[in-house]
Amino acid sequence: MMVVKNWRLTPLALGAALTLAAVGAQAQAQGESMFSLSGFGTVGVVGTTKSGAEYVIPGQTQGADKSLSGEVDTKLGVQAGAKFNSQFSATVQVLTKQNGKGNWTPQIEWAFAKYQATPGLAFRLGRMGAPFFAVSDFRDVGYANTWLRPPIDVYGQVPVSHFDGADVNWTTQVAGHAVTLGGFAGQSSSYVRNVKIELKDMYGLNASAELMDGLTLRLGHVMGKLTVNNASLNTLVATLRGTPYASVGDQLDPNSKDATFSSIGLTYDEGNWVASAEYTKRKTDTFVPDTTGWYTTLGYRVGKFTPYATLSQQKTDSLNVNNTVPSPSTLHSLVDIAANSQSTPQKTIGLGVRWDAWRNIAVKAQYDSIKTTGGGQFYNVQTGFSNERVGVYSLAVDFVF
Repeated sequence: MMVVKNWRLTPLALGAALTLAAVGAQAQAQGESMFSLSGFGTVGVVGTTKSGAEYVIPGQTQGADKSLSGEVDTKLGVQAGAKFNSQFSATVQVLTKQNGKGNWTPQIEWAFAKYQATPGLAFRLGRMGAPFFAVSDFRDVGYANTWLRPPIDVYGQVPVSHFDGADVNWTTQVAGHAVTLGGFAGQSSSYVRNVKIELKDMYGLNASAELMDGLTLRLGHVMGKLTVNNASLNTLVATLRGTPYASVGDQLDPNSKDATFSSIGLTYDEGNWVASAEYTKRKTDTFVPDTTGWYTTLGYRVGKFTPYATLSQQKTDSLNVNNTVPSPSTLHSLVDIAANSQSTPQKTIGLGVRWDAWRNIAVKAQYDSIKTTGGGQFYNVQTGFSNERVGVYSLAVDFVF
């Protein structure tokens, strides 16, 4: 039995979980079989060609350098579902992986109830995958993806994977092709390198359309109020507001600031060819910089093997902070450090191969050549590492059950 410790749920997510448990218990008492249980996981190792910084999935506190690490990609998820009748169902997913606190405490990733009002119209309430990206719902299910991991130049822009709230999705047919429109609202939180990030008053829209057999277009936009709970930054903001440079403090202020994220993506999977691309924009009214991210992936199946290549980039559009504090001074330096701390531009060329070794197991090998600007998205960057080209080699075994 899996024991989950030290997790917290909002009332919405807790309500969905309790609904699943209560109705499930009633079904067991009546001798009905309505449950499903499944799972997924990855066992992976990562290493780099240079020391002086750690390769991480953005937000993690422990990564890989020349010494191999098994903490970057390794994870395990278990999902339970209950279908009460043709309209009502519920799902709970527990996931353990290295989180933003640097530990492996299992977390409730999903806990929602679903009402299928009509064959094409569905409502959900609880904790759900945050639909920021094309593969948001299965970004952690390595077996479902061609790559070894989603390109972090794009997926690293939003360190939130779920939200607590409600959504509605409507699917119909237009000229014989599926079209889906969706809306959602709620709030979310996560930890990024031991700092709590909150998104409140969050709402967004998504749309997807099958343009032709195998080719799907997706559009998305989300907005909300961003808070970064950083005591040192709040102290710096308060200090600046007591000087003639209060406007600089206002620009740095990380509390309840407007933030938006927009994305457009294409996926193609037909015959032997598989391809995907996404273009994204992040904008905020605080020290978290405005960014643009994009990637494109192309793969070709040869029997049980799928070699693939990915090009990706994240660039900083604006730091959102105009440091008018006179230089040289300690205060000027502190503002510069804060303003540049979240700027992580880099370019990546990735080559990999997926081997569908068994019906439910895929083995993947991937090599990424990353050109950083500054330290890029590497963690714990030491002096002399900046503006480097670094090789990252990864091996992973993905499985589902």
